[in-house]
Amino acid sequence: MLEKHLFEYAVLRVVPCVEREEFVNVGVILYCASKGFLQAVYELNECRLKALAPELDLEELQERLHAFQRICAGRKEGGTIGQMAVASRFRWLASTRSTVVQSSPIHPGLCLDPQETLEKLFTQLVK
Repeated sequence: MLEKHLFEYAVLRVVPCVEREEFVNVGVILYCASKGFLQAVYELNECRLKALAPELDLEELQERLHAFQRICAGRKEGGTIGQMAVASRFRWLASTRSTVVQSSPIHPGLCLDPQETLEKLFTQLVK
């Protein structure tokens, strides 16, 4: 029998106007402690974002989301947060914030392969 691993994930959302609470799902962060896995994947659908918020600065948004990937990767490129333990980095990335980039509540699950599960969640929740 194949071993299943506990994972946690949060959906990355772009919330152009925090007061309106409208958002577009743009990515997923997945953490699997037993595999030492932490990765974020995102994709900006410019048409959807511009329909919701024509004034949105997509270059700045791209940089903010890329920072999530750098923090997941750790090391020096992830800055101060990137130097933290993997679990702490995930908790920081998935914490509640009132900015243009927010995350959903954290959801748990079981998986055989965290990379495959990340790709599946990204397809289901973002694409």
